[in-house]
Amino acid sequence: MKSKYYAEPFRIKMVEPIKILTAEERLEKIKEAHYNLFYLDSEDVYIDLLSDSGTGAMSTAQWAGMMVGDEAYSGSRNYKRLVRTAQDIFGYKYIQPVHQGRAAEKVVLPIILGPGKYAISNMHFDTTRAHVEIAGARAIDCVVPEALDTEVYSPFKGNMDTVKLRQLIEEYGPENIGVIIMTITNNSAGGQPVSMSNLRETSEIAEEYNIPLLIDAARFAENAYFIKNREEGYQDKSIREIVLEMFSYGKMFTMSSKKDAIVNIGGLIGIKDDEKLYEEVKARTISFEGFISYGGLAGRDLEALAIGLEEGIEYDYLKYRIGQMEYLAARLDEANIPYQAPVGGHAVFIDAKKLLPHIPYYEFPGHALAVELYKEAGIRSCDIGSFMIGNDPDTGEQIQSQFEFTRLAIPRRVYTQSHLDVVADTLIAIKERADSISGYRIIWEPKILRHFTAKLEPVK
Repeated sequence: MKSKYYAEPFRIKMVEPIKILTAEERLEKIKEAHYNLFYLDSEDVYIDLLSDSGTGAMSTAQWAGMMVGDEAYSGSRNYKRLVRTAQDIFGYKYIQPVHQGRAAEKVVLPIILGPGKYAISNMHFDTTRAHVEIAGARAIDCVVPEALDTEVYSPFKGNMDTVKLRQLIEEYGPENIGVIIMTITNNSAGGQPVSMSNLRETSEIAEEYNIPLLIDAARFAENAYFIKNREEGYQDKSIREIVLEMFSYGKMFTMSSKKDAIVNIGGLIGIKDDEKLYEEVKARTISFEGFISYGGLAGRDLEALAIGLEEGIEYDYLKYRIGQMEYLAARLDEANIPYQAPVGGHAVFIDAKKLLPHIPYYEFPGHALAVELYKEAGIRSCDIGSFMIGNDPDTGEQIQSQFEFTRLAIPRRVYTQSHLDVVADTLIAIKERADSISGYRIIWEPKILRHFTAKLEPVK
């Protein structure tokens, strides 16, 4: 009998024991963590779905590669291999390693943004929005309307609303738009992919108004997989061919390599052919990340990253990877648990607004559900909603997010189908007592990226 889902294209060679706390212990731990899952110790978590960033399992080839790390301060052979590999995959002339994605944003965004400028994106994720605002600019989201209804099926819910994009450019003035950002896949919209045709059209609009198009490339390989399987004309193309076309439409990219390159640390900046911009990137990299040939990374990390870029675009791996999301989503369908459909590439995004309709946005239903997952079974996840989006930088008022998601981000090559069954069973148990779940209020928060360190308490 042929299975509907694709099994792991690897064997397990080493295991890490995990412990399971009692329900009473979990209640005490979440209270000690001020009801913020980022404060929990990892050893107190059974299944950790907080993030897919840097949490994947490296391959035997990557671990072997780390043994040949060249730790020279300048001119490391691992740096040269990484640059050649990235140039071949992305088709960009200039490649600059950094230690992770937000470092790439810290280097690049202040060069092209400043006070009075705007960044328009299909949706900014948390660190991108923060770095836009730190640069003195303002972030505007411009996702397609169908993304806002989690029950509507659309194969490319991550797309840019190109009609609205033109309207925004005309409204604010093209001279005031510092950058257009295309996030692939669109994390904040539920890990949803962007079609090639939409990327092409967005690029044409950017060219028309002489605005640079920056690709947020953290999950580029997963996006390419969706294009191959959902977009007409790409079924017979390889993932590598699709990636090359995708990036041909951008002028630059920033990348957290901790996702689709399957490493525990690392990031990249790519500049297609603008030598002047690259010189500015190099200067800022030296100031913030170290010399250009290591960019805040050890030589062994550069080698693992070069290998991971190749492994991350293997079709069999991507089929298994997306298959995990499809399996979990199918279990949720059986239980009528709402999520952003169709399922995304790196996570399943539970629609907490529909599961917990009695909790208003300012009491953070996405966060409330995340806390319940930990209390019920030791599963750590996170809010992608009003808690994460924070306050308006000008008025200080709480912003109402377009979504109230609880994100179940699946680490790469880490958890089995049995772990996913535990997650599904836990959500089913929570659904049965959903009416009894209360929201949360913030009792302390920082000004920027508050969800990482804010302290909360239950609303009585």
